[in-house]
Amino acid sequence: RQLVAEQLAAGHAKPSVSPWNTPFFVIPKKSCKWRLLHGLRKNNEQMQPMGAVQPGMPAPAMLPSGWHVIIIDLKDCFFTIPLHPRHTQRFAFLIPVTNKAAPSERYEWVVLPQGMRNSPTLCQLYVAWALAPLREQWLNTIIYHYVDDILCCQQETFDDDSLTQLSTVLASKGLVIAPEKVQRSAPWKYLGWRISDAKIQPQKVELATNLRTLTDVQTLLGDIQCVLNCAGISNADIAPLTLLVRG
Repeated sequence: RQLVAEQLAAGHAKPSVSPWNTPFFVIPKKSCKWRLLHGLRKNNEQMQPMGAVQPGMPAPAMLPSGWHVIIIDLKDCFFTIPLHPRHTQRFAFLIPVTNKAAPSERYEWVVLPQGMRNSPTLCQLYVAWALAPLREQWLNTIIYHYVDDILCCQQETFDDDSLTQLSTVLASKGLVIAPEKVQRSAPWKYLGWRISDAKIQPQKVELATNLRTLTDVQTLLGDIQCVLNCAGISNADIAPLTLLVRG
């Protein structure tokens, strides 16, 4: 109930009278805190998948040697992207009251919900739209963007004014930079890669193959994605693991 109150206070959800209702859970995080999990499987079954709009992750090996790099991460990216008011009712959830002492509390998301099939694609498109003005202003800057991770690379040093300009452009579209995740000096970490002034290498070179739970499978798939390009692993090779995730 406290977690829901936090989402209401942040403007991510609102009270609802929607007839839609899908399961809602609270699960532990590695940090010993708790997070909300909205079971949207039934919603996803009725939704036409948008598919991937980016065939893969950008390879930092293409960056020019000796150029300056800055990497940022967007804070709670999904929760900064609003849903169309016509569709919020489809993402309703219910909080029951102990011993049925009062009517159950029902709410609906007003921002992009985690667990929705097309949320990653919509996030990708939204951030790309938000970055478009910056690409026009920084013509001599290479900008890599994958979901909520953004890398900028140029010959000139990135000063405080550059970061302010980047923050202002994104803020105009409601996106917020996580200040604790801004990387301005080597070694940089980006999409599973460790970038230094002299070389680029995968952050993780060992894969855990002792799979016992669904989380283990998801972790392995994430690790494989980080070394996909340099290890010669194809999508056909990891297809059996993908089937395990789908259940």
